Amino acid sequence: MTSSRVPHIPVLLGAFLRGAAPVSGIWLDGTFGAGGYARGLLDAGADKVIAVDRDPLAFELAQPWAAELAEQLIMVPGTFSRLDALAASAGHAWLDGVVLDLGVSSMQLDRAERGFSFRRDGPLDMRMGQAGIAAEGLVNDTPGAVLADILFHYGEERAARRIARAIVTARAKARITRTAEFARIVEACLPRAKPGQIHPATRSFQAIRMAVNDELGQLAAALQATERALKPGGTLAVVTFHSVEDRMVKRFLQDRAGRGGGSSRYQPQEAAHRPAFIRTPRRAITADADEVAANPRARSARLRLARRTGVPASRVARSVFGMPMIEGMG
Repeated sequence: MTSSRVPHIPVLLGAFLRGAAPVSGIWLDGTFGAGGYARGLLDAGADKVIAVDRDPLAFELAQPWAAELAEQLIMVPGTFSRLDALAASAGHAWLDGVVLDLGVSSMQLDRAERGFSFRRDGPLDMRMGQAGIAAEGLVNDTPGAVLADILFHYGEERAARRIARAIVTARAKARITRTAEFARIVEACLPRAKPGQIHPATRSFQAIRMAVNDELGQLAAALQATERALKPGGTLAVVTFHSVEDRMVKRFLQDRAGRGGGSSRYQPQEAAHRPAFIRTPRRAITADADEVAANPRARSARLRLARRTGVPASRVARSVFGMPMIEGMG
């Protein structure tokens, strides 16, 4: 393998590779980003990695080192919700493993012009695929009640209604177009952060980003696509940084591991079925103290692993995922 420098080491990479061992065959990295997981897989013994990303910048930045791995790394633009179709288009309808590292990447946060970060003033954008409706459109044109629901359900922001009202008031005077401006509006609604606490705008930025990119809908579709694409014995690995996303992955794997369960405590228990996945292990894996000290972002990371069985893939009801339903959003 080449020794070219990787921009960053993704969280829980070691735990993932240990849990997926022995690594071999054809893998798909559905969130290629800076390429850390793809490189880790090739170093660990994967024959080939299909790298999927919706952000063209990911492949542009990878060119200096990816060219050295042309026989082992296939870069395919697209969303991981279609990972089975994308793998087939690359000539590999069946996969030995799939890894998804969810959330925003450092290369997106570090570029002010992408509009992901409250720490860097830039256009209010947040589009991972650089297409579609930007955050500016969502913030300025969405009804206040819907904005409040987005902030509450996607950002788990307890002051969601207060912030939504402030946004509506501000945009009535002038359109909100910059990340710094949006951050100031949110900050004015919340107490000043104490040492060690997250920035007051963190949850609101997260919520708007998730809505702009339909991240929960994409995740639900991607999990179902992995069931269609993985060979018997194939590995699914998902790293999450958000409790709603982790809950969706957990519920999907519980359901597909043969454990019945209603979509809420008020609904009847569904009948158990033959398992399409076996959880390995049953609980999420978290970063150890050394990794958290080296990379504070790892503190909120959760890794869930499962092995595919030979049971044919089947459709999964939307209710299984427990996704927040926001009236007024598509």
